[in-house]
Amino acid sequence: MQFLVNVIDDGQAEAAGRTHSATAAEAEAVQALNDRLQSDGRIVFAGGLAAPADSVVVDTRSGDVVTTEGPVVDAAEYVAGFWVLDLPDVETARAVAAEASTACNRMIELRPLL
Repeated sequence: MQFLVNVIDDGQAEAAGRTHSATAAEAEAVQALNDRLQSDGRIVFAGGLAAPADSVVVDTRSGDVVTTEGPVVDAAEYVAGFWVLDLPDVETARAVAAEASTACNRMIELRPLL
């Protein structure tokens, strides 16, 4: 089964006056988790995301290309990074999500891919 594991940032880095979202300890813990998942053959794809302010919404439903600078939804919480993981079952996915939450010091949203 494949799962989308989203890292949810709630602005805690900015509130602490940091320009980068992860502390050195968090980055090290995430790298250790990534290394283990990679060596276990579990990572399909992973990446960090730019801040919502850097996004552009593109909509062609009217037949015209309409672009809007910024996120589709302006919220305090946003997806800051993600993994697509190949895991044997939901229980394993929940365990990995808990490890990811600890490593990132962030909330994690876990969703099965269809």
